[in-house]
Amino acid sequence: QVQLVESGGGLVQAGGSLRLSCAASGPTFPRYTMGWFRQAPGKEREFVSAIFWTWSSQETYYGHFVKGRFTISKDNTTSTFYLQMNSLEPEDTAIYYCALDRNTRAYDIFGTYAFRGQGTQVTVSS
Repeated sequence: QVQLVESGGGLVQAGGSLRLSCAASGPTFPRYTMGWFRQAPGKEREFVSAIFWTWSSQETYYGHFVKGRFTISKDNTTSTFYLQMNSLEPEDTAIYYCALDRNTRAYDIFGTYAFRGQGTQVTVSS
């Protein structure tokens, strides 16, 4: 059973940066999709970013609102994924969740991920 633990959330002023981490423990897979999603109060959960990872390649995807501000990455020495968020805006305020699945290619659909974290709060003040 894979367990995911997010960290790195917090309060930041508009224009600032945060780096979210998602530490994965449990079985490892030769390939998987790892995604970041967010949910703001009163809004539906939305796709932020995903990485389809194998030992020889990786593909990254971003939500339309990211506009070059966020970068998803993986530390190849550990089972930790990151979401570097720059130029944060108050509209980025939400709970951010990481998720992982060994098979899904529907990277932007939260329900297709078998494993999900508990979330970390990101608050951006104006």
